[in-house]
Amino acid sequence: MSVFTAFDHAMMARALRLAERGAYTTKPNPMVGCVITQDEGVVGEGWHERAGEPHAEVMALRDAGGRAYGATAYVTLEPCAHTGRTPPCTEALIGAGVSRVVAAMRDPFPKVDGAGFARLQAAGIEVVSGLMEAQARQLNRAFLARVERGRPWVRIKQGISLDGRTALASGESKWITSPQSREDVHRWRARCGALLTGAGTVLADDPHLTVRLPDGVPYVPPLRVVLDPGLATIARGHVREGEVPTLYMHAPDAKPPRGFEAQRVPVAMQGQNLDLQAVLAELARREINEVQIEAGATLSGAFLSAGLVDELLFYVAPLLLGDRARPMFDGLSIETMADRHELEITDMRQVGPDQRLLLRRKGS
Repeated sequence: MSVFTAFDHAMMARALRLAERGAYTTKPNPMVGCVITQDEGVVGEGWHERAGEPHAEVMALRDAGGRAYGATAYVTLEPCAHTGRTPPCTEALIGAGVSRVVAAMRDPFPKVDGAGFARLQAAGIEVVSGLMEAQARQLNRAFLARVERGRPWVRIKQGISLDGRTALASGESKWITSPQSREDVHRWRARCGALLTGAGTVLADDPHLTVRLPDGVPYVPPLRVVLDPGLATIARGHVREGEVPTLYMHAPDAKPPRGFEAQRVPVAMQGQNLDLQAVLAELARREINEVQIEAGATLSGAFLSAGLVDELLFYVAPLLLGDRARPMFDGLSIETMADRHELEITDMRQVGPDQRLLLRRKGS
């Protein structure tokens, strides 16, 4: 087992912070950061800024120049050893004369998965891994979800009252939460590969499902996904507007209205509803790492009941809507305490007058 020094930890922490700068732009690639050091001094650093552009190691080597010879490279994920849209990072490290590579974790992507480490070791470079692996996995949890289990990381977002209501009985919900919370949601949207809703929400609320960030903040717009078994919404709604793509997922026998073609894909049914496992498998096939669900109680409850939700993002406003208002989830079928869904809070902070809670299933 490798023994890592305090300096090693400090440099990997720095690399992880660099990696996170690519949160809005690297999808479907993982976020990766790299720091290059000589004699406990930083000589170069970089991060993967955008899919299709140079990886973190190459950016750091460019920053280091000739000072990379004999240096140590700290990288948050195993360097790639294959040619994709960019050349292999292993060859760049070897060519620069790096003597040691410290990686947070192995890359489970099939075209890498140990091949990067093996190539570096074959070139005589010392390779050690496992430093701050838990933090690296947390950073790239969405990429790892798709690669390791074949489905995206799924998060449900809801704005709710203190008594757990999402709208009045009439459907009115603008606005439960504060402007600060609504602004914060767009940062979470920007991280996603897809924003998903149901036909009922399109008909009732007519959402745009777009990202609005301050000018100059780069991001890759997420795909808008509408689950619409009968294609009842394909000819209407704000989700059809603008340049952001929209994908309609529908029953195999559904036909679009004449004259209204759109990007769409049939999905297997499970009873009267779309097979949600099949929905997520299709999105993974399209290299979607992270899905944020912004839908009503029925669809949100269906995903939760199916055990397909990894994370819950709640903005809790300091107000009450009463027992006639609409609930957060339908269809959970909880009859006894043994059936309850136990959650743990992984992050809690104030956003304007609201509380933002991030939760996961207990023990997940």
